[in-house]
Amino acid sequence: MGQKKDLTGSEKSKIVRYLAEGCSSLKIAKLLKRDHRTIKRFIQNSQQGRKKRVEKPRRKITAHELRRVKRAAAKMPLATSLAIFQSCNITGVPKSTRCAILRDMAKVRKAERRPPLNKTHKLKRQDWAKKYLKTDFSKVLWTDEMRVSLDGPDGWARGWIGKGQRAPVPLRRQQGGGGVLVWAGIIKDELVGPFRVEDGVKLNSQSYCQFLEDTFFKQWYRKKSASFKKNMIFMQDNAPSHASKYSTAWLARKGIKEEKLMTWPPCSPDLNPIENLWSIIKCEIYKEGKQYTSLNSVWEAVVAAARNVDGEQIKTLTESMDGRLLSVLAKKRGYIGR
Repeated sequence: MGQKKDLTGSEKSKIVRYLAEGCSSLKIAKLLKRDHRTIKRFIQNSQQGRKKRVEKPRRKITAHELRRVKRAAAKMPLATSLAIFQSCNITGVPKSTRCAILRDMAKVRKAERRPPLNKTHKLKRQDWAKKYLKTDFSKVLWTDEMRVSLDGPDGWARGWIGKGQRAPVPLRRQQGGGGVLVWAGIIKDELVGPFRVEDGVKLNSQSYCQFLEDTFFKQWYRKKSASFKKNMIFMQDNAPSHASKYSTAWLARKGIKEEKLMTWPPCSPDLNPIENLWSIIKCEIYKEGKQYTSLNSVWEAVVAAARNVDGEQIKTLTESMDGRLLSVLAKKRGYIGR
């Protein structure tokens, strides 16, 4: 009967049961056909229990060091706790203590996905806000495109899982599965679209104008009255296909020119209320970490989510423009945080 290093889980359970029945370690060794020393070692280790964790004395932080940490955290956004403390030449502080100190003065945040604003961008935002400060925004059609993928915008979908339940396993696609490009507009309390860009079509100036012709103009704009068309202001961002000479000339032939075509400041998605509509739709179609197996299914989800957006929600977005313009002027032309 040779000596073995480890006992199996089944053998350990049997030892516990035999001990409860009053068997000696020698008898248990014979029943399991294991070395007596192995059985005795397991029983002794089980009786000793787990060793208590020895608490190490924590490094104390002075008030002066605390002020330095606060200044460093302000100067180094999104830095790790280690980098912040190292910049202050404060060593010997464990991670748990660093995080506890930083929680009193900061928050863990993700980087915001926004294009950087330079001085020229900020000046153009200010000029734009002044130009349209007295505009009747109920007559502005806010437009934009959105791409929706099969797996959602973020792979870190989180939520509560009941005890005893397993978290669902997300689908894994080597190339991401592709996506659908969607165009829509909002004006006053009305949603225009959404319209789907044909799969595989890259929006350049020509394809963008043809897309508007087949969807926006034929299916929505031509049904409007002459007075509506006379007063409507068309907004689009500065994407190359939108702002090109070809597209500008094509829209002018459609009667959308000069004051009827809104000038748009660069790097300003925060000023377009339709971006908030995209957030509403994405939250709906990707709720509970939902994924899709085909482009048609994700498009159908977008259409269904768009139908659930009522006129009051859209009106809230379009009526927020006065506040957005004032925020641009009040916040020194920077991002307004919407």
